Parts: sequence; C-alpha cells; structure tokens
Amino acid sequence: MAQTAQWLEGYIRAWRSKDAADVRAIFTDDAEYWFRPDDADPIRGIEAIVEMWQEDEPTDPEFVLDVLIENERLGIIKGHVDYPGHQFYSNLWEVHFAADGRAQRFVEWFMTPRVASPEE
Repeated sequence: MAQTAQWLEGYIRAWRSKDAADVRAIFTDDAEYWFRPDDADPIRGIEAIVEMWQEDEPTDPEFVLDVLIENERLGIIKGHVDYPGHQFYSNLWEVHFAADGRAQRFVEWFMTPRVASPEE
C-alpha cells in the first residue's frame, strides 16, 4: 500500500499548504477531480484543480484517513473528515493513478451522518 499511502501524504500536505506545487505533485496535468461519482462534470485539468484548492475551508479540518486497498492503477482510501462546528463527513476516495504515481482521476464518495428522527 505504499503508493497510495505516499499519495495520501502528498494530498494532506497540499490540503494544508494550498501550495500550487504541492497540488501539481499529486495530480496530472489532465486530471479529473470528481466531488461525487454522479457529478455532471468534474473539475478538469491541473489549473482548475489548483484554483479550486485555493478556496477557503470553513474551519481547519481534522481527519482520519487510511488506505483500504490498492493495486498499481487504483487506490481506495476510507475515513472521515471533520470540520469542527461545520460538518462531519464519512469518506471513501478512489485514486486512479497515472504511470508516474500522480492521480489522473480522483473521486470522492462522501456522506454526512444521518440524523435520527424523534420516532427512532
């Protein structure tokens, strides 16, 4: 699971720094970034991904993310991300690797916790 774990370290570094070079280090020039697998269109291309990553976060995220499975072309990461005081997400991420180890396609599957109704 070395390739996916290494990529995840780079993702976390880029997430924290928001530095364009850190983002370029983990995504190919023609990468697709899907926020949900059923999105009409992903964010396409490294320049658009870099620009998207410059957006402010609602709070500093806290996260637990682990590599679930991988092969040479695909890594699956599971865990959760908490934006304290804002939102908690359960996550499953697909990282489709190019030959150089960067993501050519990234797909987030994120869910928010179900709120129990008063009858439950």
